Amino acid sequence: MSLRRLLLLLILPSSLLLALPALPAASGEPPSRQTDAKGRDATSLAERVIEHKLANGLRVLLLERHQSPVVSINMVFGVGGANEHTGATGLAHLYEHMAFKGTRRLGTKNYDQERPLLEELTRLNGEIEQLRRTGPEDAPALQQLKRTFHEVQERADALVVGNEMALFYQRHGAIGLNASTGKDVTRYTVSLPANRLPLWAAIEADRMAQPVLREFYKERAVVMEERRLRTEDSPSGLLYEAFAAAAFQAHPYGFPTIGWASDIQALTPSATEAFFRAYYGPANAVVAIVGDIRPSEVLALIERTFGKIPSAPPPPPVVTVEPPQRGERRIEVEFDAEPMLLIGYHKPALGHPDDFAFDVLDSVLSEGVTSRLHHKLVREQRVAASIGTDSGFPGIRDPNLFVISATPLAPHQTREVEAAIEEEVARLKTEPVTQQELEKVLNNLDASLIRSLRSNSGLASQLAFFQVLAKDWRYLLQARDRIAAVTPADIQRVAAQYLVKSNRTVATLVKPPKAGTAAAKQVPQ
Repeated sequence: MSLRRLLLLLILPSSLLLALPALPAASGEPPSRQTDAKGRDATSLAERVIEHKLANGLRVLLLERHQSPVVSINMVFGVGGANEHTGATGLAHLYEHMAFKGTRRLGTKNYDQERPLLEELTRLNGEIEQLRRTGPEDAPALQQLKRTFHEVQERADALVVGNEMALFYQRHGAIGLNASTGKDVTRYTVSLPANRLPLWAAIEADRMAQPVLREFYKERAVVMEERRLRTEDSPSGLLYEAFAAAAFQAHPYGFPTIGWASDIQALTPSATEAFFRAYYGPANAVVAIVGDIRPSEVLALIERTFGKIPSAPPPPPVVTVEPPQRGERRIEVEFDAEPMLLIGYHKPALGHPDDFAFDVLDSVLSEGVTSRLHHKLVREQRVAASIGTDSGFPGIRDPNLFVISATPLAPHQTREVEAAIEEEVARLKTEPVTQQELEKVLNNLDASLIRSLRSNSGLASQLAFFQVLAKDWRYLLQARDRIAAVTPADIQRVAAQYLVKSNRTVATLVKPPKAGTAAAKQVPQ
């Protein structure tokens, strides 16, 4: 997701900070307040977010809002698909699934009885995979191991309390319990009554300290089915996967977040647990809590629960840097579906000065029916049924892609759409963006903010997200002003530097040739 779209959820220009209620001081006494001419509270967000760092490295961000007796919590870990390597892709996503299977206390009838069964399943699976690599699938020894594995799996399943964590939350009024894995981060979210915050702390501290990877092989099969539905049977899923792999030949942004099918099938509990130990330590996490809270009480609660978790070594960094692209790359993906087009240009990462210009470009080109690409290709020329842009694919922590995506309007072809897009890209280099277009970018940004201020979950999400990726949640406050400072000359310079043929990857979805046509092409003339 582009930074501009993320900021639509939470960007706080001073004129809109007035909508947020003030924080009481930690002592319980109200802070000194500044008011505008109409007497409205003008306490800034920078003064209202309370930050705390535990001895084990866990960072906590608190924002007090008393409109209703609920809290929203967002826990973000600085780990995603970009932290994987060939042969073990999909680990971050699989662990996100496994994190809901419980702990030594949750999800089991008797962990002391369950544990040796889980260890036996790991041993049996290793032997099964070894035999598969060295012998036929119908070998008697392999079939016997499979039967033994199935028997042990049934005994382990009898000790599982299915979905206990989610049901526990649900019984106590929680909503929005979810998780997501991206290229840069993994998020865990929930909203619940304010008086149930101690329940959340107990569950999540237990999950961070001692998760149990029960039902591993069943969940691995679920992920394989998810991959089939979202990628292998999806024309857009296949196209984006091949597109990323072509654009990133060295950096792990080229891996699918869900993982390659062969890698998923080879993942083991031991590899998944090692991944957890490397990346899910408290120092690699940020917890943001927004809602009906008293910060001093919440901090004491978090110290009592999360503070007991031992610190962990820093996670290994991503050291691979994508080398400069030296020539256009073009790929085709065959699928029996309507054609699609993707064009991606390499660009800088989050925080680079030129990244803000791309956020403006994102809006100018594709936001709304009056945007340049929509007006020209969809409404005027009628060569495209839909068109859009994204200034942060597939992640934003490292250098990424500015992507233009389009679906031709029949009977037009992708080559016609591509030519029309090239005309608009060339126009960016020769004609300055108008002041009216720049004003529209900021107006849309601020209008979306007004709608998002009601959401505790949106506030918590963005605070934690930018604390992890930008290393300071205040990036939120700075980014809006940096976007506003982008000039027409900046956009022309950035377009001329990055939006060039040698720096782009083009992917098209095409229908496979009919059998008769393919055979005819092979006949010598």
